[in-house]
Amino acid sequence: MSAAVIRGEGLGKRYRRGLTVDPGLRHALERFVKSPLGAFRRAKEETFWALKDVSLQVNEGEVLGLIGRNGAGKTTLLKILSRITKPTTGWAEIHGRVGSLLEVGTGFHPELTGRENTFLSGAILGMSKREIERKFDEIVAFAELEKFIDTPVKHYSSGMYVRLAFAVAAHLEPEILLVDEVLAVGDLNFQKKCLGKMGDVARAGRTVVLVSHQLNQIRRLCHRVVWVDDGSIRLNGNTHEVVSAYESAMARSDSNGAKLDRTTVGKACFVRWEIVGSQPRDPHTLGTLGPVTIKFVVQVNEPVRTGHHGVALYNHDRQLMWGHAKDNLELSVGEHDFCYAFPMLPLRPGSYTWLVTLYEEAELLDSWDSVPEMVLATEPVAHRLDEWAGLLNIPTDFSVLSKVERSA
Repeated sequence: MSAAVIRGEGLGKRYRRGLTVDPGLRHALERFVKSPLGAFRRAKEETFWALKDVSLQVNEGEVLGLIGRNGAGKTTLLKILSRITKPTTGWAEIHGRVGSLLEVGTGFHPELTGRENTFLSGAILGMSKREIERKFDEIVAFAELEKFIDTPVKHYSSGMYVRLAFAVAAHLEPEILLVDEVLAVGDLNFQKKCLGKMGDVARAGRTVVLVSHQLNQIRRLCHRVVWVDDGSIRLNGNTHEVVSAYESAMARSDSNGAKLDRTTVGKACFVRWEIVGSQPRDPHTLGTLGPVTIKFVVQVNEPVRTGHHGVALYNHDRQLMWGHAKDNLELSVGEHDFCYAFPMLPLRPGSYTWLVTLYEEAELLDSWDSVPEMVLATEPVAHRLDEWAGLLNIPTDFSVLSKVERSA
């Protein structure tokens, strides 16, 4: 097992909120006349914790993704790890040369040219001038700034700035690369180049910690994901499982993972659903591409003689994935299980919603968007580029046969 190159224990960061300032000298003098001693008392400070009791470990060669809402504490954690800010509580240690790209504007001097900033960044990383010169042409070509490399970076657009900053951080061979959500500034083609380069960095055995709201990027690049919520770690584990759980929570606008209970009113009502045979701690997450049975439980309060039941599956964008219906159902009073057995659900990882309905003749007895949503935490096996991956996630076996092998 590879050694840990990043380790943090009990990390916390507390900040002061802004203090109220008196509007002018007149008010300050009035306050001094009324209370000479009170005028010099410091206003009570209001503080908040951007990070609370966070512990994590990243091993050598691992690609770790950090996800969470805006303001959850992801960037604060990266700033502690990159030694930009000190933690209020806890400690962190990093073993190796660190390259960081935390926000547009960090690490470059605005009065220096792109060329000078490249050499300055390399020197800060501990590289020799000869090492930087060997990589320089590759950096400039990657950033697509050949015509502007001798222009002071204060004249760069945000896109030009982040292209050069990423090129420097990725090409100067840091042993640990920390990347915040800055790639959104670049255009689509540059984002693809950055993803390819980060993939190359990861395959070279270097350690990457990536913050991104582009969850498909996280799925393709990361070995493990940490979900940061309100300054603490909410979930830490397998990439597909954590990302899918996060998507599901965001779709429900759920901040604490609470599940909704239904009251059994009316003639009949769906009360819950689950994946049969799933883990007891999470009966709504599917982690395999094998056979699966989905069960919907309906409470019948009055007998149903000629029932009609419909079911539909929607993805996060409310596209219909599948639908089915059954007629002439007879249901007695009590609980009934409606079970659907599938050979597999070959859908892309993400969150999905089951819509179930029950009618008696033309009367609607219940229509329920089942909560919580179903989370598919299966490993993606479709195309690595989103625009070609489609809606399905079907495993395939590929082989190449020569003409001789075909005729054998």
